[in-house]
Amino acid sequence: MREQVRDYYGDVLQSSGDLKSDACCEISAPEPHIRDALTHIHPEVANKYYGCGLIAPDGLKGKRVLDLGCGTGRDVFLLAQLVGESGEVVGVDMTDNQLAVALEHEAWHADRFGYARPNTRFLKGYIEDLDQLDLELGSFDLIISNCVINLSTDKPAVFAGVRHLLKPDGVMHFADVYAERAVPEALRTDPVLYGECLAGALAWSDFLAIAEDTGFDAPELVDHRPLAITDEALIETLDGLKFVSATVELRTAPANDAPRQETGDPFTLKSPHAPSSGSCCG
Repeated sequence: MREQVRDYYGDVLQSSGDLKSDACCEISAPEPHIRDALTHIHPEVANKYYGCGLIAPDGLKGKRVLDLGCGTGRDVFLLAQLVGESGEVVGVDMTDNQLAVALEHEAWHADRFGYARPNTRFLKGYIEDLDQLDLELGSFDLIISNCVINLSTDKPAVFAGVRHLLKPDGVMHFADVYAERAVPEALRTDPVLYGECLAGALAWSDFLAIAEDTGFDAPELVDHRPLAITDEALIETLDGLKFVSATVELRTAPANDAPRQETGDPFTLKSPHAPSSGSCCG
């Protein structure tokens, strides 16, 4: 599946307009300071953006941030502005074509931001194998991921790696796609469904179990919306299976083992956002 995902995002998709679902739409409209930061992103970087949520919590000045599955670096360069010149944003991705775009425009962004040198760094690697990268344990204030974990072939390994890289008071703030129930085995290897962030989506209940097993406190559901599948062939193949895009915050479990609080279920809670009518990345 790694090779299929790499081909889909490196070769098949040339821009966000090639997507067949709205999984990569932003959940909600960005705040004014985020809209301003987005105007400073190079057009080629923005055009190849496939995320599904604005991953930019407040209070990031001077922080150290890791982006899992950074692609061409849109969120890396967005956050580079929010952490300031004293902060650092590291991006990890497995796709050569995507990383090449990010690296090509890294100096351009530093100059655009008025920085003496880039406060960004890009590493090639797999998000399931974070322990094999040049990343210091317990060194990140924030770890983000934008519609990428569903593409991973070993999701428990991703969350375990994140747990080890976060500072004791660190936060994982990420957007991803979830299914209302386990995706049928027959659909899990479909290359288009996988590339569209659907076949690899966790059932929400499975995500909660993995988060707890990894040592995180009960997830906070920050925002969510139902997904609209716009391709007729995909609609028929999925046979009514529903998906949501959700932004979630994870923190390490309290040291005193306090009882976990019940978290919201995005499939039963009313969403303030309706599904869109088509692809809307960028």
